[in-house]
Amino acid sequence: MSTYLVTGGAGFIGSHLCDALIASGDTVRVLDDLSTGLRSNLPPAATLIQGDVADPAAVAAAIAGVDGCFHLAAIASVEKGVTDWLGTHHANLTGTITLFDAIRRQDRPIPVVYASSAAVYGDAAHVPIAETDPCRPLSAYGADKYGCELHARVASHVHRIPTVGLRFFNVYGPRQDPKSPYSGVISIFCQRIAAAGSLKIFGDGQQTRDFIYVADVVRALLAAMALRPADAPVFNVCTGTATSVEALARLIADLTGHSLDVETAPPRAAEIRHSVGAPNLANSILGLPQRVKLRTGLADVLAWINGSAA
Repeated sequence: MSTYLVTGGAGFIGSHLCDALIASGDTVRVLDDLSTGLRSNLPPAATLIQGDVADPAAVAAAIAGVDGCFHLAAIASVEKGVTDWLGTHHANLTGTITLFDAIRRQDRPIPVVYASSAAVYGDAAHVPIAETDPCRPLSAYGADKYGCELHARVASHVHRIPTVGLRFFNVYGPRQDPKSPYSGVISIFCQRIAAAGSLKIFGDGQQTRDFIYVADVVRALLAAMALRPADAPVFNVCTGTATSVEALARLIADLTGHSLDVETAPPRAAEIRHSVGAPNLANSILGLPQRVKLRTGLADVLAWINGSAA
């Protein structure tokens, strides 16, 4: 069994990963500043180090003696990148470089699997988007995530640190707090429709996204850790299926048995119209199984919301 560091492990995706690692018999150490993550998300067997991923001393202490690192700590908010550009850059890119720098100072290479994002592509010319398509981020978040990928190449080619980047598309699942400003559309829609509330849909609702269930993301993370590559690859973590915002709302309403009450609003400035990934490379290299169907995943989210409210 191995010892793993999970940065951002108290967050939505990170806590599900911690559950899976501990279920496999691994030892889990978490570095999280709890700015958005919750201690209650963590399984009891995980060891929490409360600290900033951009703090060299905290990272050096957290990385000591581990066999691998899953780097998920980030401020995953496009809006926050607008209002606090420097602060989000500090967490997202400086934090990643701080981690790589701490690892290069170890006496052995520690493999890193890190979260990138579909935001690196910006407004792609066509869909589905493949890993070979140009990266033209439109947000500070996307620019920092692309920067993480570039520094991962430095880590691999200069410092011999095995790295794998995973470009997450729209991840959803239990523990994604609908009250958080970082939440995705699914958690917000599920909470409001389950409570028989109204929804706000920007534009015509025909913008499409690629929604992937958190358990599939965890499987991708675990498979990536097993690679130990020397060429710093990146993979899309997606389903390849386009779902419009309007269709998503109707599906959730159907699952809850509630009528759909929609308020329309003007389109948001610079919103990407279509973001759907090509999963072929990840399927072939990571050997991922069939993805969880959206209807099944949404039912799990709704059950979690109902359980949380009980």
